[in-house]
Order: sequence, then structure tokens, then C-alpha cells
Amino acid sequence: MTDKAKTKDMLLEELSMMRRRIAELADRDRAHRQEVVLMAKHIEKLKNILRDTVVTLASTVDTKDPYKTGHQKRTATLVHIIARKLGYAEKKIQEIYLAALVHDIGKLNVPSELLTKTGQLLEKDYMLIKDHPRIGANILQKVEFAPEVCEMVFQHHERMNGSGYPRGLKGEEIMPEARILAVADVMEAIASQRSYRKSFGIDKALKEVTSFRGMLYDPKVVNVCVELFKNKTFRWDEKTV
Repeated sequence: MTDKAKTKDMLLEELSMMRRRIAELADRDRAHRQEVVLMAKHIEKLKNILRDTVVTLASTVDTKDPYKTGHQKRTATLVHIIARKLGYAEKKIQEIYLAALVHDIGKLNVPSELLTKTGQLLEKDYMLIKDHPRIGANILQKVEFAPEVCEMVFQHHERMNGSGYPRGLKGEEIMPEARILAVADVMEAIASQRSYRKSFGIDKALKEVTSFRGMLYDPKVVNVCVELFKNKTFRWDEKTV
């Protein structure tokens, strides 16, 4: 065999080795990609389990005050419809809905006797209750809920004129999603029975949000809410998810 033939054979062998190496690396890359996909699915599954656990934990707030059973769920159904009517994207609607499902989780830190007390609260007791949005947001942050959801929970008792709590935010300082939650929360609270009073009904709830439209509550949110009830296109037992 001539030197030229040997060189040719050597080059062919090197090319063959390179092809095998490329094929081997491609196989490893495919295997790695599959592992990444499986890992991502596993992480997403764990996140969903964690989210569901927190939602379940939040629902135990109801056991501290039997008259508020289903309050967060009922608030969430109204939030879902209002957000959709306002044209929010589906992902954002789901975030607002999730925030509504857990918005009172901070009340786990409030003694049951305060939540069901029929008389006037002492100032220190009232301050403890007013701190539940902050506590709730902290709980959600610790379990790595989306920052936007945590902030919605933090802000759901803020009011447009700055008279809300716990931070006294006003106007544009309050995120739009929290303004939706604020209106839905008040609507459900007034329309439902409580340990210290009977239900005031839907009409009373609508009067509250319309009387303070612009002052306490976002006008756009109030307008959509009123339209839903006046046109009878929403019921508290309506399935929205």
C-alpha cells in the first residue's frame, strides 16, 4: 500500500471515528434533554401539590368561623368572572383566582374568639386582625408562591383613598388585581351571614361598592361587578373553573 493510500485510509478511519463520536454525543444530548423534561415535569407536579396543600390550609380558616365557610372560594368565583370581563389574559386570571382562594390565610394567626366576637374589639385585637394580609403574604412567600400572588394578598384590604390597611396604599399604588379582589371580598362579606349579624344581601353589598366607587373601590371593577349582578349573569354557586 502506498503512502497516499495509507493516508486516505487513515483519513477515512478518522472520519468514521468522528461520526461515531458525534452520534454518541447526540445520544447523550437526547438523553439529557429527556432528563430535563422529566425533571421539569416532576418539579411542576411538586409545585402543584404544594399549591394545593396551601389552598387546603387556607380553607381551614373557615373552621375558625363557621359563618365564613366558603368565603374565600366564593370570593374567588366572583374574582374570576370580573377579571375575565375586564379582559385579563388567562394566566393572570388564574393568578388572581389563586390569590382569592388564599387571601385570608393570614387569619390562621388570629385567635378564633376574635374572628367570631360579637362585641367591639379592643384596639390591640383589631390591630392583630388588620395584620392578616401581611402575615398571609409572608406565608405564601415562604412556600414560593408567585410574587404577584403574594402581593395581591398583601394588598386586598387597601383602599383607593389610602384609608385601607396594612400599608395605607392609595390609587395607582394598589395593583389592579388587588382592586378586583378588594371588591369581590367586600361583596361576599356583606352578602353573607356572619357570627355577629345576619346576611345583608346582594342589594346592600352593591350599595356599599357603588356608594364608595372611586373613593374606596376601583370604578372599573365596581361597574363590572354591578353589571354582573344587575343583569343576573353571575350567581355565587356558578362554576367558573
